[in-house]
Amino acid sequence: MLKNILVALDGSEIAARVIETLEHLVFSKETKVILCHVFPTPDSEIELPADRPHPESPVLSYFQIEKLLQSYQEELSVNSEIELVTGDPAEEIIRLANIYKADLILIGSRGLTGMKRIVQGSVSSQVVEEAPCSVLVVKQN
Repeated sequence: MLKNILVALDGSEIAARVIETLEHLVFSKETKVILCHVFPTPDSEIELPADRPHPESPVLSYFQIEKLLQSYQEELSVNSEIELVTGDPAEEIIRLANIYKADLILIGSRGLTGMKRIVQGSVSSQVVEEAPCSVLVVKQN
């Protein structure tokens, strides 16, 4: 039985597919869904070398992300809450999964390959490797 489901959302177009996938799961009355977003630390961009491409993600404000997660929360038919944290995305998702004793992590994958995957890394791959529970990775298509 899935009691605690951690849903990692990044504000991109894949987030809607993650929520759509979540809606197809069967919940018990005790299920709690935690919608989370991790804001990268300001110094994480400074660490990227100037001669390498930087991640191409639109920067949404705290307020925009909070409103987006609240809109998703309103659509859910189960008990839910929102977690907005700052840090390394994969590390924070794993930390939240441990705190909430998650039975499942739901996360999107941008489908990076080749050099982009090497430079930008893959949050979903790191979460799959290090998570304390099962992980459901939602692909873009």
